[in-house]
Amino acid sequence: MDTLQRYLDSANDMLQGACIKVLSKGRIPRHIGFILDGNRRFARKAGAESTKFGHYEGFRQLQMVLDFCMRLGIEAVTVYAFSIENFKRSADEVDYLMQLFREVFTSFCDKNELVDKYEIGIHFCGNRSLLPPDVAELTRKVEARTQHHKTRIFNICCPYTSRDEITTAIRENVRSVEQKQRSIEDINKGTLESQMFTSASPPLEILIRTSGEIRLSDFLLWQSSEQCQIQFVECYWPEFSLWKFLPILLEYQIYAGSTTTTR
Repeated sequence: MDTLQRYLDSANDMLQGACIKVLSKGRIPRHIGFILDGNRRFARKAGAESTKFGHYEGFRQLQMVLDFCMRLGIEAVTVYAFSIENFKRSADEVDYLMQLFREVFTSFCDKNELVDKYEIGIHFCGNRSLLPPDVAELTRKVEARTQHHKTRIFNICCPYTSRDEITTAIRENVRSVEQKQRSIEDINKGTLESQMFTSASPPLEILIRTSGEIRLSDFLLWQSSEQCQIQFVECYWPEFSLWKFLPILLEYQIYAGSTTTTR
């Protein structure tokens, strides 16, 4: 049985590699966002006693999807890891997620094969003052450790809402006026955009939400407002795979090709 499983895993890896190679011949989006939804429902579907199982499997799947994206040549990936609204969940669940963040962020501080191979600069987007002090400190250490990585970008939105991001951008623009760095007449779309948490990333081209929910849940509302392909996928996040990703990328390439033709 073990031999058969190894054979199946090897065959699946080869097939994935072949698909990635073919996809890479077409136009690849520069920036993709993911709403990692459905972890708790996945745990219930699997018959787990606790939703912790779903969150753990969700973070494992995130590593695999990030690997797909890097192999495809996608420059920037932004994920909705934790909403400010998630603090309203049970203390037990929030505590578990914070502990999971400690483990994952610590792994980024250490030598990480994927991060180092693709020279991924990791950025945290959100209101870090809401995090436990040690978790907030870990986010700063991760950013410092990867600050010289300029090839790819991995934005982790934690804790985040788009309304908070836009409010922060407005506040920074107002502060610049108060400090006489610009006049009120100079504030425009561009000055607001320069203060968005993802300002160092290319424009968002695809936004994917798993779990079948058809809403954005206050994620990247500014970034997804122009020429962004929004996809709602009928699977829970831990079930999202290259085979779920493939039709989205093919649709993007078809659309990109048709818009290029019309120009």
